[in-house]
Amino acid sequence: MTSALRASRFANYSGRKTRVSFEFFPPATPEMEKTLWNSIERLAPLAPNFVSVTYGAGGTTRERTHNTVKRILTESTLTPAAHLTCVAATRDDVDGIVRDYHKAGVRHIVALRGDPSGGVGARYVPHPQGYKNAADLVGGIKRAFPDIEVSVSAYPEKHPDSPTMEADIDMLKAKVDAGATRAITQFFFENDFYFRYLERVRARGIHIPIVPGLIPVQNFKSMTVFAERCGASVPLWLAERFEGLDDDPATRKLIAAAVASEQVIDLLDRGVTDFHFYTMNRADLVYAICHLLGLRPVPVNTSMTHTEWEIQPQA
Repeated sequence: MTSALRASRFANYSGRKTRVSFEFFPPATPEMEKTLWNSIERLAPLAPNFVSVTYGAGGTTRERTHNTVKRILTESTLTPAAHLTCVAATRDDVDGIVRDYHKAGVRHIVALRGDPSGGVGARYVPHPQGYKNAADLVGGIKRAFPDIEVSVSAYPEKHPDSPTMEADIDMLKAKVDAGATRAITQFFFENDFYFRYLERVRARGIHIPIVPGLIPVQNFKSMTVFAERCGASVPLWLAERFEGLDDDPATRKLIAAAVASEQVIDLLDRGVTDFHFYTMNRADLVYAICHLLGLRPVPVNTSMTHTEWEIQPQA
């Protein structure tokens, strides 16, 4: 009996270009900063399409985002995408941030509504002088700087604040109509959620890339808390795979690699070519998954690590 050919077995020969992008969060301490830049240096050789940096509204968190984005611009060959929200900020404040990014050389923004300033579960209330939602924010960015690429979020299991999936897709359509050219999904663990969502999005007349966002499980307990906040379901089979491993980090890491590999290979076999990884500022597991996708580093000359890298298929 002959089994069907799987794209993942021929990732380097299929003629399809696999592209990846990575999300980082700005460090809060010197130790976290060291971890972040070690991770960036580890992943930079894979020549990601872009790297995004998350954003917290107001104060020091916002400044850490700006500093991280600008450092990526000046000390690496990577293309940064700055996250931006409209929570608790006037239009003038947000427009000023966009101007600063544009002046610094940033040409890609991930535009998000952001979490309510009252915390998870609180009702979202737009600033009276601010952008009312993500679609409004996208429109403001594109009117001011048409040369800025804008990515937005998408939700295979719908946003927690959306009353229905139809309403959620209506919001995605509004963001696209305002000028968004890419959507990155909330993470998910059941690939069928993604493909059913993609069918509904295409049926609604939305044809921009819908890039699956994936989170390698570095810490199962922390991930479940994060998933609950984001409205992402954690299937029973996943919980069972990590059961009994709280005090066994070595085995837990192997299980995490197996789970992530299984998901990515299935997506690849079903035609997905673009992947966005929520790295949690940790590189090793993400690097290994990218290796499975057929990505290989080749040194050529960079400012960050004294070696620039470009991607080449395995010979």
